Amino acid sequence: MPNIAIGIPARFASTRFPGKPLAMLCGQPMIAHVVRGAILADIGSVIVATDDQRIADAASAAGAGVFISATHHNSGSERLAEAFAGTDVDIVVNVQGDEPLIEAAAIRAVVRPFAKNAALSMATLAHPLQREDDLYDANVVKVVCNAKGNAMYFSRSAIPFPRQAGAVTLQHVGLYAYRHAFLMQYHGLTDCPAGRSEQLEQLKVLHHGYTIAVTTGAFHSIGVDTAEDLARAEAVLKRRDGKHSATP
Repeated sequence: MPNIAIGIPARFASTRFPGKPLAMLCGQPMIAHVVRGAILADIGSVIVATDDQRIADAASAAGAGVFISATHHNSGSERLAEAFAGTDVDIVVNVQGDEPLIEAAAIRAVVRPFAKNAALSMATLAHPLQREDDLYDANVVKVVCNAKGNAMYFSRSAIPFPRQAGAVTLQHVGLYAYRHAFLMQYHGLTDCPAGRSEQLEQLKVLHHGYTIAVTTGAFHSIGVDTAEDLARAEAVLKRRDGKHSATP
């Protein structure tokens, strides 16, 4: 069995939502919900990589290990590369610190393609788009895959463009897994014009000719980028976890 670790990059200074890993969600900081899902996956150690002691304390209280990283990183993958440099981990799963609804089944699913392809460098998840309005929402990332289930392109735009009916639009889930050796070089890959334009770092992987395997399933989640997203996530958690339901 490969040695797997789950890394959760979490920084305080989010541009759109400062301090969001500590935003309260059903009585707990958001990072605690992310840690809970990662621990329930039961596939390896769980490490939160952060530049903020308050986030570190909340993560530790939730049961995660903590790595205090450098203050400035250009991406979560870069923060994880620092955290796992020099370790004997085979595969690193990158669970975003703003995915409080992430489920254990999704984390287990993202690592499965590595068992089928010894040369695979990176994997991620997607699910069929649920809300029609999300097709044109730039905060919702879409992905188009080839016949082998590998990513052809990611975009904030409507892809494939619905000029004719029939195509299934896949919404990308911001959950990644990398072979350790690839993670160590991934953050150092030069960016590409499409990646800069879309502000999607995974596009540089495709630009440099690497494969990203995409597992499609019912991996529905809500990435929290705004206060409105936080409210949506809380509503889902209340429905999912009866103990959080409001008293009538």
